[in-house]
Amino acid sequence: MNPTTDKIRQKQFEGILALLVFGLTIPAANWLIGNAGTVCVPEGPCLIPVAPGIMAPSGVLMIGLALVARDIVQRRLGAKAALGAIVVGTALSALLAPQAIVIASAAAFLLSELADFAVYTPLQRKRFVTAVVLSSVVGLVVDSAIFLQLAFGSLDFFAGQVIGKAWMVLLAVPFIHWLRQRDARIGLAPA
Repeated sequence: MNPTTDKIRQKQFEGILALLVFGLTIPAANWLIGNAGTVCVPEGPCLIPVAPGIMAPSGVLMIGLALVARDIVQRRLGAKAALGAIVVGTALSALLAPQAIVIASAAAFLLSELADFAVYTPLQRKRFVTAVVLSSVVGLVVDSAIFLQLAFGSLDFFAGQVIGKAWMVLLAVPFIHWLRQRDARIGLAPA
């Protein structure tokens, strides 16, 4: 088999895997927010501790992962695939969110992923790890502010949302660094 064909197949396989992870974060986040936490607020979210004395809706962990997975989708499958994933993800978010938070979930998802895309795209070819971190930080701040304001009419959990999502981004940084080094070593170029 041709080494170029192998690299294309590997890139496509890894892109599809990242796309699946990205897609699974959406129902997981919506399920977590309504069903899993150390405390569940009546008519509100289930919460988890994300730092000493700071709580956040439990879905934050999945949203942090979604921001990183979307960046990998773009690196492997290209900008059009990433934008398509955002559109499909927004629709999934609207379909799977609890009725009371459909608009908040879909709007926050769409706008945060587009913000992530806008920051990631110009940086990713030369500074992949930096692009993932900076775009994720922008995305998680946008997601947190929009979701909390629309879903609960308050930014009470803003610090917790940002910290919880940032934990997932920080946990992904070693993997992103390894991926960039491996790509350079084997000659696998971004899409």
